[in-house]
Amino acid sequence: MEKFILNITASSGEFYQGYCESLTLPTGDGVYGVQAGHNPVLVALHMGIAKFTVDGETREVLVGDGIAEVTPTFVLLLVDSAERPEDIDRNRAEAARIRAEERLQHKQSMHEYYQSKIALDRAMQRLQTATKYKR
Repeated sequence: MEKFILNITASSGEFYQGYCESLTLPTGDGVYGVQAGHNPVLVALHMGIAKFTVDGETREVLVGDGIAEVTPTFVLLLVDSAERPEDIDRNRAEAARIRAEERLQHKQSMHEYYQSKIALDRAMQRLQTATKYKR
């Protein structure tokens, strides 16, 4: 199977770089699939599970919002965050959910409201992922 180079870079730094056989990305419309030789495109990413195959083994990573640059020979993901599902601290995610819900109860500016909604969405996605991938 043909391969391409995958680079996943989060705001905290490089998460993964190496060869990849296939990739699925979370988008606002569902998932977007990529294989070697794909036509060039930019794809908006939404927080969710990205799956990529390396040497026949599928790996999963929870990525935050971002963008993917796809070319025939490489894919660059620039995302807010990237973490393996098994590394998610469920207690920390639950505490973040509670804080975000409490902030939403208070009168705040529209900007603060949207920031609180984003924090709540992120906490909920992390909790769902941690529950689904609990090992």
